[in-house]
Amino acid sequence: MAMALTEEFFSRSAEETREYARQFASALQPGDRVCLKGQLGAGKTEFMKGIAGFFNCAEELSSPTFSLFNIYHGAFRERPVDLHHFDLYRIERAQELEAIGFDEYLFGPHIAIVEWGDKFSDYLSCYTATVFLDHAGDNSRRIVITRQHNR
Repeated sequence: MAMALTEEFFSRSAEETREYARQFASALQPGDRVCLKGQLGAGKTEFMKGIAGFFNCAEELSSPTFSLFNIYHGAFRERPVDLHHFDLYRIERAQELEAIGFDEYLFGPHIAIVEWGDKFSDYLSCYTATVFLDHAGDNSRRIVITRQHNR
């Protein structure tokens, strides 16, 4: 039986958002798939930078809005970890996901992080965690993390 656990945080800076992301990343394992959702400018890419930082990814992380997909190679406890980072903002139809091979890159022995993953409802049940980021004032962000656990 699946059970959802939800946590809520308030961040007052980009660095604090990245720190919450590093804490979140400490529980991620290969095979996990994370949906990042929120309005433009809500902090999804900053959150992703925190995840990549936790896994010591050497590459400079950027939002893959135009490339749609990036792979980052990192490590945790001397074990290699690959992060597959998607940005579905510019994708309009599910058929476009098929054309880019989304399923092949989403599932596998890596950690997948999908910005705008909530745009396609057919995939919502496959995410092991959802992170919602929302504006909560000038530089503040509300971060709600929901993890799916099987009992």
